[in-house]
Amino acid sequence: MKPHPEANCASCPAHNTAQLERLGVDMTEWDYAIALAGNPNTGKSTVFNALTGLRQHTGNWPGKTVTRAEGGFSFAGKRFKLIDLPGTYSLLSTSTDEEVARNFILFGQPDVTVIVADATRLERNLNLTLQILEITERAVLCLNLMDEAKRHRLQIDERTLSKDLGIPVVPASARVGIGIDELLQRIHEVASGQFVCRPHRIKYGNSALQKAVDQLAEQIAGKYPQLFNTRWMALRLIEGDARLREAVAGGEIAGLVHEQQTYAPAESGL
Repeated sequence: MKPHPEANCASCPAHNTAQLERLGVDMTEWDYAIALAGNPNTGKSTVFNALTGLRQHTGNWPGKTVTRAEGGFSFAGKRFKLIDLPGTYSLLSTSTDEEVARNFILFGQPDVTVIVADATRLERNLNLTLQILEITERAVLCLNLMDEAKRHRLQIDERTLSKDLGIPVVPASARVGIGIDELLQRIHEVASGQFVCRPHRIKYGNSALQKAVDQLAEQIAGKYPQLFNTRWMALRLIEGDARLREAVAGGEIAGLVHEQQTYAPAESGL
């Protein structure tokens, strides 16, 4: 697969076949890698089926007993590979599912991460959304189950929500096909760079925490200049993420950075 010309960074891992293959994703003959994330019971599988139809297969993530579903679709003359991540409530890596989802978004760097949220439980679902937006700048929020929300007389101002989050927000009822065409359009716009996301990220002002995050992020970037999301990694280290600290101390992070630079596949349990 050749890097597509619209990419902001043609050398980033999303356009590195070896990198994605290490994560268990076959990117042969596809232009864009799309991750599908969301809480359990949000209708994520229904969205996946609506986008891919029968062009899909299942298997396990390498070295994990976690099921992975992959599918494909074409839109606007481009070919998209859709990777369905495990349903999870967070990306704090306290379970295998969370680890798999986090690792793919963080190190796989998909062209777009589609976040499927339950419109009837939006507040709870936004926790994962905000965590994902701390990691990636390319995302689309799919407000699924809008038919259920309307039945419960819930109203959501998707335009204001989109402005607040800094990413496209698409109301949908995937089981009846509502919103899927718009979702396809928004995915294409973000993947191709037609829509530039400006994701909401928590700011800590001039607090001691913000200074600590900035200093640590700068140190991480200095040691690993090709590593993405150093701010997020700094936050996780300060919060005491034992697995991430272990990876840094054990040199796994260095291996991942080297892999991004040389396009060499490598195995890692991070």
